[in-house]
Amino acid sequence: MMAGVGQQALLSIMSHLFFIAITWWALQAVRIDQIIKPNRVFQARLFYILLTIALGSTVSNFFLDYLLWSKQLPFLFRGE
Repeated sequence: MMAGVGQQALLSIMSHLFFIAITWWALQAVRIDQIIKPNRVFQARLFYILLTIALGSTVSNFFLDYLLWSKQLPFLFRGE
């Protein structure tokens, strides 16, 4: 039982890191510098990091929820 919890935690961590990295890569194609005020480099970088984390975590949570729900589907057809 505890091994399953540990595996789920590891899967969640790896999923979040993977999707945050993918989001970072995808956001490289967006020209955010056009919407940031001049001389606000630190704020622009912080915004970029926070946006990456928010989007990556949201996508990761979607896939983790989908995985969990797909594992729970067999319980719908159990006869008890």
